[in-house]
Amino acid sequence: MHLVFEQIRTGGDRNFGYLLGDRDAGHAVLIDPSYAPEMLVDRARDQHLTVTHIVNTHGHPDHINGNEQAVALTQAPVAAHPDVPTHVDVPLSGGGTLKVGTLDLRFFHTPGHAADHLVIFEPAYGLLITGDLLFVGKVGGTRSEPDARTEWDSLQRLLAAVPDEATVWPGHDYGIRPSSTIALEKKTNPFLLCRDVEAFIRLKAEWPEVKKRYGLK
Repeated sequence: MHLVFEQIRTGGDRNFGYLLGDRDAGHAVLIDPSYAPEMLVDRARDQHLTVTHIVNTHGHPDHINGNEQAVALTQAPVAAHPDVPTHVDVPLSGGGTLKVGTLDLRFFHTPGHAADHLVIFEPAYGLLITGDLLFVGKVGGTRSEPDARTEWDSLQRLLAAVPDEATVWPGHDYGIRPSSTIALEKKTNPFLLCRDVEAFIRLKAEWPEVKKRYGLK
């Protein structure tokens, strides 16, 4: 099996979309095509890959706004959490899987940033597509303290379930590099260094000032 994996800048708020496929099988999925569905479809066609699914990590507009055009171009079904506020052909939940050629994509339900949020894990190559749950050096925004507590729980479950060598591929280019590893994030991401949920919530409240202090985006 020959892996195809591309991180593609799709515009918007520094959004990333992804092309993930099995070259030998000739199958691929598009993940969060957002503002540039045509670009992702073109990359699949250039590599003679048939798009079998359009996958969304969550239902925020900047992640699903390319679905309709992606479906029109590929005739592929949309796979996402059933609570995503758009048409879903293949409902996915925590513990769900999706075959892409010989690849087995595994899905973790990780609410907090969004109630319908999923993280995608490809275990053979250790690819972890984290959407807006985990970025390089930070985590996804939350609207309330209960949401922040939920996000903390989601992060702890995810970190316990995936290996440290898994590579982190986020939904936005918010960090000092476009990707990372779980091991590196555990050592350097201030939100993952919090000793408990209370410290996590305090850091979220202080984050605007912390960003300003250190010149972060």
